[in-house]
Amino acid sequence: MILPDGYFDVPAGKIAAVVTHLQMLQCPLLPRHPVDRRTLRRVETPDIDWFRDLYRRVGEEWLWFSRARMPDADLAAVIRAPGVEIFALQHEGRDEGLLELDFREPADCEIVFFGVTESLIGTGASGFLMNSALERAWSKPVSRVWVHTCTFDHPAALSFYQRAGFRPFRRQIEIADDPRLDGTAPRDVARHVPIIA
Repeated sequence: MILPDGYFDVPAGKIAAVVTHLQMLQCPLLPRHPVDRRTLRRVETPDIDWFRDLYRRVGEEWLWFSRARMPDADLAAVIRAPGVEIFALQHEGRDEGLLELDFREPADCEIVFFGVTESLIGTGASGFLMNSALERAWSKPVSRVWVHTCTFDHPAALSFYQRAGFRPFRRQIEIADDPRLDGTAPRDVARHVPIIA
């Protein structure tokens, strides 16, 4: 549905975000990152509790809620599906970043989830994680890598993706139940998105 120009009311109890989809159609020249204590490890069969904990620690402040609302069986079916690859960014022996790549569409790789915990924002960890994601994605026979971000995310997310070589190609409005009102997320997270109950 294409919305006309103008303002539109968002019902109480809902949140609304502008979602920007970005893509790259060829592998960019990837910068070399200095060797440090960060490593990326593939998690072949992700444990549900492990995934939920890392997903929460990385995404709760940015209102990541879709996977938090999934029943365990549905979540397991997604993150353990053939063609889906889950990685953890390790820093000082602890998992502090999440990367999910989806190769299930022919010739496509979607970066479904990408992020680091708050303590690593601004440390270069996101650049390391993105380089790792692109190296992995373009090592497969794909012709497109794509990702989306929204206005709930870190304010630098959109420019970060563009610096990495992604170009916007689609914009949408997403409306959903506020996860802070149903207990999916704590009420005190994401203060940049007001609660209107």
